[in-house]
Amino acid sequence: MDMSNEMTLCVSNSYQKKFYLNEQFDGLPQAVRDELKIMCVLYTEDVGGILELFFEEDGTLQFRTSCEEGDFFYDEIGSVLKIKQYQNERRELLEEIEIYYRIFYLGEEM
Repeated sequence: MDMSNEMTLCVSNSYQKKFYLNEQFDGLPQAVRDELKIMCVLYTEDVGGILELFFEEDGTLQFRTSCEEGDFFYDEIGSVLKIKQYQNERRELLEEIEIYYRIFYLGEEM
C-alpha cells in the first residue's frame, strides 16, 4: 500500500492511551477537533487497537485500523460495524472535514 501521498488527520491508540491530531489541522474549529477526539477515543475504548483517519491523495477521508500481534481483545467485527456507524451517524462532519481539506490543502474551489 502506497502511503506516500496520504496525510494523517488523527490517530487514537488504545495501547498507549493517546490521541494525536496532526498539528497541520489546528485551523479546524475547536468543536470539530473535540468531536474527532471523542469519536476516535470512544472507538479505541470500545474496539481496541489503533484507529487512524487519513486523507487519500484525492482528498477522500478514510479510516484505517490495526492491532498489535497477539491482541486477542481487539474486536475485528466490532471495528467494521463501528466504522460503518460513524460513517452513517457523522456523515455531515466527515464530509465537512473532507471539504476543508480539499479547499485548504488541495487548493480546490467550491
